[in-house]
Amino acid sequence: MPETDLATLYSLKNSIDTFAPGHYARVFEAIDRHHDRRCAFKVMRAEHLTRDGQPRWEATAFLNEADLLTRMSVSPHIVRLYDCGYVSAEEESPRSGYIVSFEQDLDGFKQASMDYAALRWRPYLSLEILPRTQNLLDVMKPHDPGTRWRLPTEEGLDLALQFADVLLMAHRQRIIYLDHKLEHVYWDGTTLRIIDLNSSKLITASDGVLAGQIQTDLHNLCVGILYPIFTGLSPQKGTLMPQPADQSEVDARYAEVNHLDFGSEPTLSVPLQAVLEQGARRQFGNADQLIAGLSKVATMYGWDSTDNARAQVRAGLRRLRAGQDAIREARDLLREAAIAHEVNDDMDGELRRLLARINDMLNCRVIP
Repeated sequence: MPETDLATLYSLKNSIDTFAPGHYARVFEAIDRHHDRRCAFKVMRAEHLTRDGQPRWEATAFLNEADLLTRMSVSPHIVRLYDCGYVSAEEESPRSGYIVSFEQDLDGFKQASMDYAALRWRPYLSLEILPRTQNLLDVMKPHDPGTRWRLPTEEGLDLALQFADVLLMAHRQRIIYLDHKLEHVYWDGTTLRIIDLNSSKLITASDGVLAGQIQTDLHNLCVGILYPIFTGLSPQKGTLMPQPADQSEVDARYAEVNHLDFGSEPTLSVPLQAVLEQGARRQFGNADQLIAGLSKVATMYGWDSTDNARAQVRAGLRRLRAGQDAIREARDLLREAAIAHEVNDDMDGELRRLLARINDMLNCRVIP
């Protein structure tokens, strides 16, 4: 592949990973000039470059992620891979230097890894960019002490079943996701999207090893994703916070969690609590078993009913989300007014009063 100036292919803008920084990469909003589209430009941190020509695992993780994204590309829930390659710049945010793009040529990307490691070029992936306003850690992480949000059970069940379907598809290909944390999950009330397969694994060992890894994957989903979305709490008995991102932390993050405390959310359906507890106790051997448990609970919430109660719930939740978006837009307009030069003291005081009340309203919102 020909090398060219980085600026001719990509224009990098601000970082978009500051609320949940990763161990091995930085992620920037970018414009793909060749295809005239916005993207997320994920590049290895310069600190992981070596001088012996041998790429560290942080570099090979890019090869692994590109491979797994391609294998899972049939799923509508997995973020899209646009391009992969290497950049020469060693500054944290590469704005100059050279780039070699392999686009969808994964074999070429893999085969060139040693050559570009010797040149101290960093691997990158160009990915579909998702709205930060739909990132569950960003919208659920409390800003004030004592604040806690959770998804409505209707939406939580929908998300849970979609995620279980993703794992079912992955496990059939011997892929284990493993890295379950809210910063990897995007939700708009209807459709689940998942990012970051850099710590995921393709299991080539025996079926027995695969079975154990599947059990762990389902455990991590129930503990690391489903428990927080239904309670607003971390399984480590604390406030929701970004999780460490290095591989050893991924493997050990929830290893000691074998019981879930629902005392702070006693209104949650007891049968649903039981399903999540089964996952915490590693009692699901495959995704079909988890789906069966979740589906049974969903039946209690009218999923198999012929009346229109569930349709009304969904319609009501859509309107709540639209209302919250409208309130945020109103707040932003009032903020812009408050910083205008022509605002006098009386108007400034009134705007501050309105903004304080709006923020109180958003802190008491029904849906995160």
